[in-house]
Parts: sequence; C-alpha cells; structure tokens
Amino acid sequence: MAPTAGSPGPWRMPAEWVSHERTWMAWPSSGYTLGDTEADADEARATWSEVALAVARFEPVTLVVDPSDVRVARRWVGEGRHGRHRVDVLEAPLDDAWMRDIGPTFVVSGSGELGAVDWVFNGWGGQAWATWERDELIGTFVAGRAGATRVPSQLVNEGGGIHVDGLGTVLLTETVQLDPGRNPGLTRADVEAEMARTIGATTCIWLPRGLTRDYDEFGTRGHVDIVATFASPGTVLLHWQADPAHPDHEVSVELEGLLAAARDARGEPLEVVRVPAPKTLEDDEGPVDWSYINHLVVNEGVVACTYDDAQDADSLAVLERAYAGRRIVGLDARPLFARGGGIHCITQQQPRT
Repeated sequence: MAPTAGSPGPWRMPAEWVSHERTWMAWPSSGYTLGDTEADADEARATWSEVALAVARFEPVTLVVDPSDVRVARRWVGEGRHGRHRVDVLEAPLDDAWMRDIGPTFVVSGSGELGAVDWVFNGWGGQAWATWERDELIGTFVAGRAGATRVPSQLVNEGGGIHVDGLGTVLLTETVQLDPGRNPGLTRADVEAEMARTIGATTCIWLPRGLTRDYDEFGTRGHVDIVATFASPGTVLLHWQADPAHPDHEVSVELEGLLAAARDARGEPLEVVRVPAPKTLEDDEGPVDWSYINHLVVNEGVVACTYDDAQDADSLAVLERAYAGRRIVGLDARPLFARGGGIHCITQQQPRT
C-alpha cells in the first residue's frame, strides 16, 4: 500500500505500548449508559470502576466526573492510591462516558512536547440517541489539564476509529472517517492529509467496514478498535470469527486478505495474527460483536475483555504471546458491550514524554 499524499506535521502519535504517564477515563452519569433502572446504573458504575482500579495497578488514572455525580464516583472508585498508583477525580460537565472517543488523541513532537489532537466530536455521526453539547468540549478540557498543546482539527473523528504503530502507519475504516454523518464530502486524500498533519501517519490502511453489530442503533459504524490493532511494529491482531454462521466470518476473511496484502510506513508486510472470537454467537439482540481486540495496553500489562466464555483463556493466551512480558488482566466486558463498547472505548492513554 503506497504512502499517502501530504507531509507529516510536527506531531506523532506513539504506539499504545510505549510508556504512559497515565490513563484518562470518564464516569457514567446519565443517558443510555446508565440504563433505565438503578440496577442498570449500578452495573455501569461497577464496570467502569473495575476498569479504573485494574488500570491503576499499572499506572495512574484520572477520572473525569460530571459535577452532579462526584460523590457517587468517589464512593465507587475511592479516590486515592490503589496499590502503586492513584485514581484522581476531576470535575467537568459530561454527556457520556466514552473517553476514547470524546477525549483528545495524545501526540508528541520531535522535541518531546506533549500535544493533544482535539477532533470534532458529533455523537458518532449525529446519531439520534446521542447528545454531545458537553462531550464536544472534553478534548480541550483534558488537553489543558494534561498540560498538552492543543492541536485543533476540523475532522470529525474518534479515538476508537484509529490505531497506530507509532512509526507512521494508521488503521482506519471507510465507514467511520468517510461517514456522511461525520465528514460529508471528504475524500480519502482529505482524511489522509489530516492524519499526516495531526498524528504523523504517512501510510493509511483503510478497512472497508467493521463488525456487524457495530452498525446497530448504539454502534459506532465501524470503529477499528474492536476489529484490528497493532501489537508491535509489523504485527496486527485481527478479530477472527471462525464460524460461518456468524456474519462477521465474512468480515474476518475479507480483512485478513486486505491486511496480509498491505505494507506499513516502512514498506514492510504485516504479520496478521488471528485472535479467535468468543464461542458465543448471539445474545438477546442478535449476533454479538464481543471482541478480545478491544483491550488497553498499559505499563507492564494489558487490561483485556472477557465474556465468561469458553474461548476466554485461549484468546487471552494469544494476547499474552503478542505482548510478551506483560501481565494480562481479564475483566468481564459484557456490561460494556451491552452499552456499545469495550475496555479500550472507555480509556485513553497519555504517553510519558
């Protein structure tokens, strides 16, 4: 795959496996994420707090909380030290709790300056159920609190829509960045030029689509971070649905062929590693998009999704081999996926500079 048009700017997005200063999260305090009952709300709070405390085993966590819910959040998370690291609470108005998408994408300059790309956020393409008056301001808020130089962008994009190798290659999806609800009229070349300017990506590998369930009502229309990710330079982990009865089997086959034929920014071919999907094929809503790809790489570890599924142990073993030397911590992600995302979707790493 040929390098994209356009010269890279002064900023570069590091790979997720480089050393982190901290991880940022947001607290669920309203809307569909909390659900319709107090039991639903407590399930969301328990899940978000479990992720925050798991990440804090490896690195500090900063949790952005709506002012109306600070007391509740502190009761669940217990602001302060958790083992080696802290969970700190910052107050800011929120609509929702998907920090990967509402927050900035952190970048660094050649001189080691921390930057934060502030994408336009419009509720995953202006979805009818979404509100984003407050969430669209979180990128600027987090950039300021992190002491980062804000890098403004006019591109509608979310952090879950990109994955990088830190060497100039980015994975992205046609149905996200080229979504008419996000960026009407933009071409691949337009998006590629902005990726070069903001995150230093000189090679864009375009996936035609994401997983099937992600196009349902509460989906993102194809975020790459439940489909494929770099585990190291030249190595891509791919969600692999082996069962032909599941609609994502065809997606997996198509994407494996595309990635196997691609070249990274160095001109090198990619090694594609299959990460088998859970054995469970359906829930009450239809074919699941449960994925082990939606994990967060942290300092000395990986916080990964599990599903109380027969496949959990084997697929986490694939992650353990891919991230040799890191401790793999599995958490039940079914409450997250029921709300439209996973562990990677609710976290955002800040690289150490």
